[in-house]
Amino acid sequence: MLKTVSGGVCAAKGFRAAGIHVGVKTHNPEKKDLAMIVADQDCAAAAVFTTNVVKAAPIHVSRAHLADGRARAVIVNSGNANACAPQGEENAERMCAAAAKAIGCRPEEVLVASTGVIGQTLRISVIEEGVPQLYDLLEHSEAASDAAAHAIMTTDTVKKEVAVETTVDGKTVTMGGIAKGSGMIHPNMGTMLCFITTDCAISPEMIREALLETAKVSFNRISVDGDTSTNDTCLVLASGLAGNREITDKDGDYETFVTALKELCTRLARMMAKDGEGARHLITCTVSGARDEAQAETIAKSVISSTLTKAAIFGCDANWGRVLCAMGYSGEQFDPDQVDVSFASSAGEIAVCGKGRGLPFDEDLAKKILSQDEVEINIQMAEGDGVCTCWGCDITYDYIKINGDYRT
Repeated sequence: MLKTVSGGVCAAKGFRAAGIHVGVKTHNPEKKDLAMIVADQDCAAAAVFTTNVVKAAPIHVSRAHLADGRARAVIVNSGNANACAPQGEENAERMCAAAAKAIGCRPEEVLVASTGVIGQTLRISVIEEGVPQLYDLLEHSEAASDAAAHAIMTTDTVKKEVAVETTVDGKTVTMGGIAKGSGMIHPNMGTMLCFITTDCAISPEMIREALLETAKVSFNRISVDGDTSTNDTCLVLASGLAGNREITDKDGDYETFVTALKELCTRLARMMAKDGEGARHLITCTVSGARDEAQAETIAKSVISSTLTKAAIFGCDANWGRVLCAMGYSGEQFDPDQVDVSFASSAGEIAVCGKGRGLPFDEDLAKKILSQDEVEINIQMAEGDGVCTCWGCDITYDYIKINGDYRT
């Protein structure tokens, strides 16, 4: 039984967090820009990173620190991506060293992440000076998770934070997560950072398997703008303090854990898609009746990534032809004469295409349906039993405004 709880990354036993302003960007004196999540003890840990060939320095450092599948803490800054930047890896290591000194652990036990502008030298001195204050503010509280969630935001308009409880081996297991991501998001992740904590006892091998399995059906099924970032990072730490028998195999307890993790990550993924830069609509595309899940996923991703489909949804225009067009260039082979399409929202559902041909429909009703802030594109094929849902957002004038002067 899955239950939603409060507390974010501090909901699970054994974790504290904090977020403060240190001045990573000199022209933004109010924005929190440095966060830490610290475990009371050594944790099993795992991560997934960007598929972009160009990777930010923190990714190389965190990957090396995760070689043994263990970690104690995460330090994160916003305002500067520390990607393609002078002294990038040196500064990422200095962030870890500063955190480790405050915590009293080895630098190799600290993971690091950054987000913001690419190519600019990180103001490492303000981070090092701010770490002692940040450490003093660490708390096991909902407010502490909130502060950390706000500190990792860049162009996000709302924080992304979720926590859930489930039962594993008769024990209550809690997991919580915070994330950031608004633009430069595309399947296979994108300018997203996500930090997940859990008190489940689980081996490093199994937590890595669980995260890989989960990322494929959550973060890798969202798209905002077709760009994949240099900094994508999703980290999970497990303190083991829930008291359950350690999960070391893919048994029933593992499946229960994965089910909860997928729910947590899917909620965070939907929040990121809905908060796309300048977006007004969350788009959910579900493909049913595909040959298999892989075909359904490819087609759904193609639809949510289509600029023309995004523009049509922005204009509340039931232009289903954009949907079929995006399906057609997805790279998958299918019979277009067997495709049905409908649009749906809280205002109702309307069929617009049947067997690959346009259907007569009420344009006013269609506009009303597409005017809601969450819109569904439902595609029915006749290829098999494959089903997949992906999430995206519309594209608006504000997207251009936000990204036209992002650096300056």
